[in-house]
Amino acid sequence: MLTWLVASLLDSGTRTEVMAGWRQAIELAIGEEDLATLGAVARSRTEPAGRVERAKMLVAYREDPSFFAVGQAMGVHHQTVQRCVERALAYGPIAALDDRPRPGREPTITAAAKAWVVNLACRKAKELGYPHEFWTTRLLARHVRCMDREGGTPALASLLRARCATSSMSRR
Repeated sequence: MLTWLVASLLDSGTRTEVMAGWRQAIELAIGEEDLATLGAVARSRTEPAGRVERAKMLVAYREDPSFFAVGQAMGVHHQTVQRCVERALAYGPIAALDDRPRPGREPTITAAAKAWVVNLACRKAKELGYPHEFWTTRLLARHVRCMDREGGTPALASLLRARCATSSMSRR
């Protein structure tokens, strides 16, 4: 039976004609300036962990161009290393460190509006004529709504209304 199976495989030509080729290593050209930046990011303790991990992958792949070896050394899947290297080829090694933008709706509250509310919250309520020493959530929300009617950011006022409703319900 075994000889028939081997003979049929050899006669059909399916096994003898198809051979896997050698793996093709992707050549990753990193300049000296980019390599110095990658090394600094890879050693950083203040950068986000994802950036540090990707920088380590690129530096390790430059030394040993094997997705599998780098993946095993770093404890990640070899496809993660492959994606990182391909992104470095497409966008450049430094741009490959950043996360790609996620899908979704754009924020409705601008950064300037958020900064304005934070600035208000950091100031004392007495500076703006209120009898309170510190802001309460309700007082800050009321002040923002009153000032926002003049400013014209309806999303900010509705957000504060929703937050005030949830915070007052949690106190009961």
